Amino acid sequence: MKVSFDAAGEVVVITGGAQGIGAALARAVTACGGTAVVFDVVKPDVGVDYVEVDVADRASVESAVAMVMARYGRIDGLVAGAAVQPRSTVVEMDPAEWTRTLQVNLDGVVWVCQAVVPHMVARRSGSVVVFTSGMAVTGWAGAAAYASSKAALIAFAKSLAAEVAEHRVRVNIAAPGVIDTEQFRGANAGADREHWQDTIGIGDPEDVVGPLLFLLSDAAAMTGSVLTRERAFPKLTTFAE
Repeated sequence: MKVSFDAAGEVVVITGGAQGIGAALARAVTACGGTAVVFDVVKPDVGVDYVEVDVADRASVESAVAMVMARYGRIDGLVAGAAVQPRSTVVEMDPAEWTRTLQVNLDGVVWVCQAVVPHMVARRSGSVVVFTSGMAVTGWAGAAAYASSKAALIAFAKSLAAEVAEHRVRVNIAAPGVIDTEQFRGANAGADREHWQDTIGIGDPEDVVGPLLFLLSDAAAMTGSVLTRERAFPKLTTFAE
């Protein structure tokens, strides 16, 4: 069964969309005829609209969303993907590192939802996707701040979903698994990378695009759900070996 998505006339805001999964999604939205607007501190290489935003700064987020609304008059989808993943043990963790991780990974999602969701409620249409991680359940040595932020996001997204369901705005959660991004490589060098490769496998950013497009589409008649990708699908070259 082949599936295609039509995003003509729709506007999707992607935080953290300059690299990795966000950049792959921005390209896909554009290919589907939609408009992708990337909020990031780094300018993306992909040819999409870009607004320099530090999602931890609530005023910056509000200003960026106002710019998008002034330019396009609508936001149909929001994918809140901006995150940082520092590594240190709990005992050795710098308090500033803990604070910054929660500010970006958790507060940043709250601020962008507060700015975008009222516009969706007013139109009685819209889809929000936030990212969690398997570490939200299992934890991971040296990643307490990241894992904690991702666990909190599940509760936040499910709560928001319950609040706006009557307005036909959907809020779902994606757990993309282990994906080969710059952030992943920076946080999982050496033995950690080998562990992931030898167990559940490491996927590519493009592997996550289809599920994200589905969650953004009208076909995803669900809210408050967690869509989980448990392991990497073997590459086609594997079957030929």
